[in-house]
Amino acid sequence: MSEAPAARRAASADRARSADLLLRQPEPRSGRRVLLARVAALCAVELQKLRHDRTELYTRAVQPALWLLIFGQTFTHIRAIPTGGIPYIDYLAPGIIAQSAMFIAIFYGIQIIWERDAGVLNKLLVTPTPRFALITGKAFAAGLKSVVQALVVIVIAAALGVALTWNPLRLLGVLAVVVLGSAFFSCLSMTIAGIVLSRDRLMGFGQAITMPLFFASNALYPVSVMPGWLQAVSRVNPLSYEVDALRGLLLGTPARLGPDFAVLTGAAALGVVAASALLGRLAR
Repeated sequence: MSEAPAARRAASADRARSADLLLRQPEPRSGRRVLLARVAALCAVELQKLRHDRTELYTRAVQPALWLLIFGQTFTHIRAIPTGGIPYIDYLAPGIIAQSAMFIAIFYGIQIIWERDAGVLNKLLVTPTPRFALITGKAFAAGLKSVVQALVVIVIAAALGVALTWNPLRLLGVLAVVVLGSAFFSCLSMTIAGIVLSRDRLMGFGQAITMPLFFASNALYPVSVMPGWLQAVSRVNPLSYEVDALRGLLLGTPARLGPDFAVLTGAAALGVVAASALLGRLAR
């Protein structure tokens, strides 16, 4: 007999709690939680794109494969570039990984211009999501896309006999380096998009800076063989620090991993600040 009143009291308590939840204003999410939610959402979008259309992944794998097959194997036989006693194709592989990731990220501003033209960007900007969270989410989404590309290049390099490490911790470090480097270059692209405001101009700027950034780094040859002025450019080029870290992690060559990670993290953070500041101008 006592079970029925107890059940009624429990049901009444549940209804009271439900009414309280409806009447009480939800607690606002902190900036950190908004940032993590935005990053996770945009990374999930990139994964969905790759899952539904793998054409871009296959076509973008052609260029790094050609670099390794033609340029790498040819200069391995010529032995014209000092590589510290390792085969040139081994020396080249980390540079091609960084190059393929940069080529994906550097045109990421085109996507945000497309979103502006389609009206998506204005809808995102009227939400409570901070602008820096939106930019950070897009930057790390570009990093995720570059990670997939980097894994493809690693498989190609291994198939060509490049002596890469398979230490899980080092491979995690490789993924972190690729994400940080891609985050910077995607933010650089979005910053340029906020300045030039059109896809055609952005394409021109992207094509104008990608190859100079690549050749003004240590991706193809050591910094020591460069002329003095190019060495100075290489020291301020984030791609050089990305390649240096990748070589140290994948090949075990001497590298300054601490400064490399510090430079890449600082560059990514500055890129987020710059792109966030120009996001409102892009949306006008």
